Amino acid sequence: MTTAAEYTEFAREARGVSPAYERLSLAVSRDGELLALLDALPPARRQPNLLFGVVRLLGGPVDDPAAFRDWTVANWPAVEAEMRGRATQTNEAGRCAVLLPVLAGLPQPLALLEVGASAGLNLYPDRYGYRYGDHRLGTGKPVLDCVAIGVKPPTRVPEVVWRAGLDLNPLDVTDPADVAWLDALVWPEHEHRRARLAAATAVAAADPPLLVRGDLVDDLPALAAQAPAGATLVVFHTSVLYQVPAPRRAAFTDLVRGLPGHWIANEDPEVLSYDGLPEPPDDGHHNVLALDGVPLAWTRGHGQEIRALPATCRPTQP
Repeated sequence: MTTAAEYTEFAREARGVSPAYERLSLAVSRDGELLALLDALPPARRQPNLLFGVVRLLGGPVDDPAAFRDWTVANWPAVEAEMRGRATQTNEAGRCAVLLPVLAGLPQPLALLEVGASAGLNLYPDRYGYRYGDHRLGTGKPVLDCVAIGVKPPTRVPEVVWRAGLDLNPLDVTDPADVAWLDALVWPEHEHRRARLAAATAVAAADPPLLVRGDLVDDLPALAAQAPAGATLVVFHTSVLYQVPAPRRAAFTDLVRGLPGHWIANEDPEVLSYDGLPEPPDDGHHNVLALDGVPLAWTRGHGQEIRALPATCRPTQP
């Protein structure tokens, strides 16, 4: 995919969710000078979320495409340096709301291991509160709102006895600089997500998870082996594999299928594919939630909706 096409596609993802990022993405996709600057970066460092997050982190404007362009070009050395040194690590606690129906249905207690954990905020599904329409459960904060369509909301939060994360660059919720980067990755209009981030980081800071710096293939077996006996190991990941080259992605899926316990994936179907998958319910961006390679539901990127898939869907190798 060309850089221009990547930004056009991101505009589609942002449509109806972030007008500012939809405008910026379309503007970048048509701007030859900005595209040339981006194309000088490694492919993994050209992502819209990364560019926009870095500009926000550095104090640049993101509400007006012309001002954004002028500022970004004028400050490109600083922008480029940050983009080369960082990765998109959006740690959206709201995704726990789409994971919860699966987690609550597994044999308890659970040992959670998140791949691409960032700061580990998705390792606390038992500590948050949830609201699926009129159905409430959990007493913690933040309270995560999710529309459930064709999915029966769980009646309990899971029992978690061990939580660990694996990431190439784990973030520390007790480090103000790392928290500032997480905040910069929240889309500009999303004050509710910014408040949610603050509440979730407080939960993690009070009881920090085990976060290991490592590779999703080379270092996963050793970390999984640390899970306590008597707990159900659950390896999971959300919106992570798009950053992993296809051969490495295939090696990971082969590996995780062979581990004990269960595997939950919540990924773009163009990244992790499934046979017999119907068209998504609308033209917005959707991930597919799957358990042990079997697709279960469409989900929205920030955990705001889960919609059941037909039971006839079957998995295929990526």
